[in-house]
Amino acid sequence: MKINLIKLKEECKDWKEVVFKGVGLLEKEGFVNEVYKERIIENFYKFGPYMVIAPQIVLLHARPEDGVVKTGFSILTLENPINFGSDLNDPVKLVFSFCSVDNKDHMVLLSNLMKLLMSKDDLENLMNENNIENVKKIIEKFNL
Repeated sequence: MKINLIKLKEECKDWKEVVFKGVGLLEKEGFVNEVYKERIIENFYKFGPYMVIAPQIVLLHARPEDGVVKTGFSILTLENPINFGSDLNDPVKLVFSFCSVDNKDHMVLLSNLMKLLMSKDDLENLMNENNIENVKKIIEKFNL
C-alpha cells in the first residue's frame, strides 16, 4: 500500500467530510473520479448508515460504475470519532475506503479486510497508531 493512501488522526466536522477525506485519498491517486464520493453520500441518504460495518468502523464504497477507474483501498483514522447515524456502531474512528472494478476484485478485497477485522490486536493497533509506516506493516499482513 502506498503511504499517500493512509492518513492518521484527521480532524473532520461531520460524516460528509469523512467521506470527502477518505475517498479523496483514492481520488487523488486516480483510483476513482469525483462521482464516486457523491454516490457514497447519496447511498447514505438513501439506505442509511449500513456502511458502518462494526463498532467504530466505516467501509466507504459504491458500485464500479459509480466512478471506479481501478481497484484500490485507503485508510483514514479520525482524531475525534464521528457519528454516522448508526445506533449499533457509532461513533466511527477508523475509515476504510475501497473501490473495485469488478466482483472478483471486490471479493478479494472484502475477504482480506474480513481477516483484518477478525484480528482484534491488529485492528486495535490500527485505530490507535500514530506512525504511517506501522499502519502500512499491519495492512500489508492482510494483502490490502
